[in-house]
Formats: sequence, C-alpha cells, structure tokens
Amino acid sequence: MLRVAVAGALGRMGRVACTALQTTDGMTYAGGFARAPLASEGIVDDLDTLLASKPDVLLDLTTHPSSVEIATRAMTSGVRVVIGATGWSDGERSALDALARERGLGAMLVPNFALGAILMMRFAEMAARYFPSVEIVELHHDKKKDAPSGTARLTAQRVRAAGGPANVPIHSVRMRGLLAHQEVLFGTEGELLTIRHDSFGRESFVPGMLAAVRAVGSVSGLVVGLDHVVG
Repeated sequence: MLRVAVAGALGRMGRVACTALQTTDGMTYAGGFARAPLASEGIVDDLDTLLASKPDVLLDLTTHPSSVEIATRAMTSGVRVVIGATGWSDGERSALDALARERGLGAMLVPNFALGAILMMRFAEMAARYFPSVEIVELHHDKKKDAPSGTARLTAQRVRAAGGPANVPIHSVRMRGLLAHQEVLFGTEGELLTIRHDSFGRESFVPGMLAAVRAVGSVSGLVVGLDHVVG
C-alpha cells in the first residue's frame, strides 16, 4: 500500500487529490499539510510533523515559491515528491535534481497532470517539422499566478527541440470562468493546424496525478512531465 501525503490539502486541487487517494486501490491517504490545520481530516500546519510520519510520497499541490521549500524539505527527509506547481526556474529544478540524486530518490515536476495535455504536446512535436509558423495561446483562471503557464513553456521547448522555430510566441489569458486551456497554432501557406486541449474540471487531472504518484518510486533524480509514464 502506497502511503501518500498531500501538501496544499485544503486547496481546490488538494481536496480533489485527498478524495481520490481515499478511493484508489493500492494507495492510502497519509495526511495533509495546510496553513490552517484540520485535525478531523488529518491535516497539520507543520510540515515536519507530516514528514515525520514517513509517507512514501508527498504530493505537493501548493504554489511557487512555497513548493520549492516544501519539496526540498521532503527530499531532505527521505520522502519522494510529485510536484504540481509551475513557475520553477531552471536553477531551482537543477538544485532539486541534484538533491534527489544525492539522496537516491525520485522526484517529478508535472506542469499539467491532464493526460490530454501530454498528447497535445506530443502532437505538437510531430507537427513542428512541417509548419514554419507556430504560436501558443494558453488560457487559465484568473487566480493562476504564473504567466506563461508551465505547460505552454514546456510545449514551446518541445516544439523547438523537434525542429520548430527557435522563438515560439506565447500568449497568456487570465480570466474568470476558465480553468486550463491551450491552443498550439501551426501555420503555412494556405493552411492552419490547431491543436487544442481543454480541462473543464479538476477531475481531469486525477488519472495523471495518480500515475505520477505510482511512477515516482521508479525514477532517479528529477523528471519533468508525464511522458515516461504515458505509453
């Protein structure tokens, strides 16, 4: 039985995660961390107390920059981490990778847990070789702090690596009523290809989130994204 603790347990995604962990075979909810404790749901406001219970995995659903400290403290305590926060710098990623390798543990940084978003990026890589013009439009709820989103930045990186243009413009929209949406627009003479993914509810993130929790025990160092766990 995989014991999974949740940081950010009282957030909107944290609530969804805690419920999913309590109803998924092979996993058990091992408590949560939030700024305000809730003893009836096993949620504490002291991260060290939660880590002292030695969960197998800490699922970090807080936001940057808090997630950097939380993930670092978890790894230092010998606990693997799956991080859902975006906004991490290259330096912060490198530092966590080094710490994970030093401790002999795995860590995963997942900008988007939706499986459809992973496929969107794969399809964008396929298209990148054939279209000279590429632009990304990402649209999120008005509470999202970072812009552009981690998914958009990772998509642009993958398009470049697949032979696309060196500069991929990203347009960010923050608006009430949205959740998580992205279009990748490919243009050439007389033709437009649009690859779009939409998440309308946070339940869309659960299958990928659980897949990451299962997989982090078999990775070494820091892995970004879900590609290696999605066949």
